[in-house]
Amino acid sequence: MIILPEPVAFIWDEGNRQKNFEKHGVTLREMEEVFFDPSKKILEDKLHSDAEDRYILVGQTKGRRLLFVVFAIRQD
Repeated sequence: MIILPEPVAFIWDEGNRQKNFEKHGVTLREMEEVFFDPSKKILEDKLHSDAEDRYILVGQTKGRRLLFVVFAIRQD
């Protein structure tokens, strides 16, 4: 398991925001909730980490919905 620092801010790709809601019914707020799930699991996404390190997070929302989120950590 990978341990990462707590997020300071979330910056979501606007092109994916509407697509994720239409396809999966997931809001940005709901996606952010899984980052604070104490039982979350984070793995390296080695298959898709060519340009930058990417990670896979599996966790539950406050409403106990299980989500799979792929993300990158950016300093800027």
